[in-house]
Amino acid sequence: MGDKVVPGRVVADADGEVVVFMVGMRINKLRAVRSWLPVLLAMPRLLKELAREPGAGMLGHQVLNGGPRVFTVVQYWESREKLYAYAADPDRGHRPAWAAFNRRARSGGAEVGIWHETYVVPAGAYSTTYSAMPPTGLGAAYGVVARGRSGVLSAPVSAA
Repeated sequence: MGDKVVPGRVVADADGEVVVFMVGMRINKLRAVRSWLPVLLAMPRLLKELAREPGAGMLGHQVLNGGPRVFTVVQYWESREKLYAYAADPDRGHRPAWAAFNRRARSGGAEVGIWHETYVVPAGAYSTTYSAMPPTGLGAAYGVVARGRSGVLSAPVSAA
């Protein structure tokens, strides 16, 4: 997400189906650093890997602040198939990180919790509006276009 504000009212330039993947973790036992630190450190590595490989299918992401023990990342993907292919690929970071988490979880208990949700939103079943905001959410992933008074979209907009 950039810091430059886009003036006026704009909408995300998304067309068609949208895939939203939400992933997060919660530190359940602060003193169990060996259990939660590897999980916490894995996400930035995976996001960097995906940023280096645009063909993998992640269009953008946003980190949400959930408090001192809760970490959430919202990701936008080209397709559910690309998301699942990345998750299952043994040559990319996710699958080994997932296997390591499962090994620790089997032996360690509930010191750290993780969750994820995937939403496939059909065309026409989502809406966006941004007013005097930097590109955010779907707008950051897909770009934004101006929204006229009648609701008709016009040309792409660049950040001021």
